Amino acid sequence: MWESARSTPEERWRLSAALLLLADGSGRIADANASYQDSSAKLHVRWPIMDIVKAQRDVRETFLGGFAGQLVSAVLWGGSAAACTWWSLRLGGIILILGGCLIFPLTQTLLRLMGHSFALPKGHPMNALAMQVAFTLPLSLPVVLGIAALRPAWFYPAFMIVLGAHYLPFVFLYGMWQFAGLCAVLVGSGLALGMYLPHPVSLGAWLTAIVLLIFAFTGRSTALRQASRGA
Repeated sequence: MWESARSTPEERWRLSAALLLLADGSGRIADANASYQDSSAKLHVRWPIMDIVKAQRDVRETFLGGFAGQLVSAVLWGGSAAACTWWSLRLGGIILILGGCLIFPLTQTLLRLMGHSFALPKGHPMNALAMQVAFTLPLSLPVVLGIAALRPAWFYPAFMIVLGAHYLPFVFLYGMWQFAGLCAVLVGSGLALGMYLPHPVSLGAWLTAIVLLIFAFTGRSTALRQASRGA
């Protein structure tokens, strides 16, 4: 049985060139090989091979498994929950939305204060993905605000669902399956609160703050453990 799936791209290309030569009797395999080598060299210059495992390790070690970001987010959600509990949902929402714009710079500040690296090097292959993932949350806010306009009590549950979905690509970005668990907990809790326990309104915010706080230390522990193993 011809197992072409196990052959290398070069071997498959050579075979194709040989078949073409037999079919029409024209051309030379040597010329085909030279053409392949030339195109291959140009491809590697333009698109260097990325070591995904190493890139994920860089993200984990730089951001401590998401520790600083989750810690900042937990404080933000706690502040929003407190404002909603003792003042109003409107104030709690404003704190959460406006404060969310400061999560990344505050995360970098916290990492600096810890004496830790705070950003991936310029040109790192994960930089673009990290930026794209970061923008998924603010781009989803119109959905949350639209739902809250119709049913104010669904503001936090809807936000939890969007936040949870936002964390799913972190599984690949960090190389940590734990982010899938965080996604499931937030999405599942948001659905349950919205459908069965929308009151008190601030409950979703308090729950999210606690979940993020727990995950901050879980992510840090995972990143340190994998770093010690040289993963």
